Amino acid sequence: MQSVKAGIVGLGGRGIGLLKQLVKMKDVDIVSVCDLYEDRTKEGADIVQKAKKVRPFETTDYKDVLDEKKIDVLFIFCSWEDHIKLAVEAMEKGIKVGLEVGGAYSVDDCWALVDTYEKTGTPVMMLENCCYGKYELMVLNMVRQGLFGDVVHCAGGYQHDLRKEITHGKENRHYRLNNYLNRNCENYPTHELGPIAKVLDINRGNVMVNLTSTSSCAKGLKQYVKDGKTSNPDLVGAEFKQGDIVTTVIKCKNGETITLTLDTTLPRSYSRGFTVRGTKAMYQEDNNMLFEDGRFILYEFYGKPLWNNGRKYLRKYMHPIWRWYKKKGVRGGHGGMDYLVLRAFIEAVQNGTHMPIDVYDTASWMVITPLSEISIKEGSTPQAIPDFTRGKYQNRTDKAQGLYNIDK
Repeated sequence: MQSVKAGIVGLGGRGIGLLKQLVKMKDVDIVSVCDLYEDRTKEGADIVQKAKKVRPFETTDYKDVLDEKKIDVLFIFCSWEDHIKLAVEAMEKGIKVGLEVGGAYSVDDCWALVDTYEKTGTPVMMLENCCYGKYELMVLNMVRQGLFGDVVHCAGGYQHDLRKEITHGKENRHYRLNNYLNRNCENYPTHELGPIAKVLDINRGNVMVNLTSTSSCAKGLKQYVKDGKTSNPDLVGAEFKQGDIVTTVIKCKNGETITLTLDTTLPRSYSRGFTVRGTKAMYQEDNNMLFEDGRFILYEFYGKPLWNNGRKYLRKYMHPIWRWYKKKGVRGGHGGMDYLVLRAFIEAVQNGTHMPIDVYDTASWMVITPLSEISIKEGSTPQAIPDFTRGKYQNRTDKAQGLYNIDK
C-alpha cells in the first residue's frame, strides 16, 4: 500500500507520544514537524531521524508545513485553541486532517469545519481514541446485537485529577492553564461522548438536539495552590473560572438522554464513567459490570459479586476489531486505542474511503464546549445543538469501509 506523507503540528507531550507510534508504521513518512518551540521541533525531528533514517523538515511556523505538494495529511496535535483554524487551512489546500481531541471555542468555528469539508471535499477525522476502547467496542457490539434492548440513557465523564498538570502549565508550556483561568465549560467532552454517540447512532438516524450545563464553584485549584503544591508564584491568590464539577445533560432527537461530567480539579481516581442503560441491560465502566435483566435478579440489592464480570462477556462479545487486534498484537498507548485510531485514519486515507469519525461527528462533539459555556453563563439555560448534517442524518449511506467502521 502506498505510503502516506505526513506533516505534524504540535509536539508537546501528546504530540511526541503519537509521533513515536507513527514512526513505527512503515507506510507513514513524516515529511515535516512543527512546534512553536524550537526544542520541541528538534526533539520531534530527532525521533523521526532515528526511526526512519531521514530527517524531516523542521519549522516553528505551521504555514511552512501546509504544502500540498509535499504532504498528503496533516496531524494536528497542538493546543485546543488552534485545532479548527489549522484544520480549515489544511482542508482548503486539499490536505486531509487527523485532528486531536478537544472542545471548540465557538459554534461558528464548528460550522466553518463543516462548510470547508462540504466545499472542498477534503476529509477531517477526529482522532478520538476512546471510540476504539476494548470495552466501549464490546458494549457497542452488544447494543448492535440487541442485548441492551432499547438504549434509553448513557453517561460518561472526563474524571481525572489534573491539578498538577494545570498548575504547572507555565513550566510545562501547557495550554490547559489559560483555559482553567479564563473559561468555565465542559472543556473536554469527546472521550466520553465519542463512544456514546456511536452507541446512539448520532448523525446516523439520530442527533443531539439541546443541552444544559451546570457548574459547581471553583475551589480545587485554589486550595492546591494554597497548599504550596505548585511553584508558579503567579497563581498565588489567582481566581480560576473553571468550576470543579461541570454537569451537562443532553437530549437526543429519538428521546435518549446523555449526562457528561467534567471533574478534573479535585482529588479522585481516573474514570471515564462510561455507562449505558437499556431496557434489557446496563453496563458501568467504574466496576466493569454488566447487569442483564432477568439473569441477575439475586443481585438487585447487592451487585458487588458482579463487579468486573465484563471480562467474561468479552469472550463472546468482543468486537471484531479487537478480535483481529489481539491476534495481530496489541500495541501503542492508552491500552492500544491510540494505534487503532491512527490506523483507522491512515487506512481511510490510503483507500480513499469515508472517515470512521467524520466531519459531522467532529463538529457535533466539539460544539458541546461552547454551548456549555453559554449555558453556564446564562444560569444553566437550554442551548440548541445544531444539526451539522443539515438533515442528512435521517438517511445517510456514506460510512467507513472495512475493519475500522464503527457505524451501523
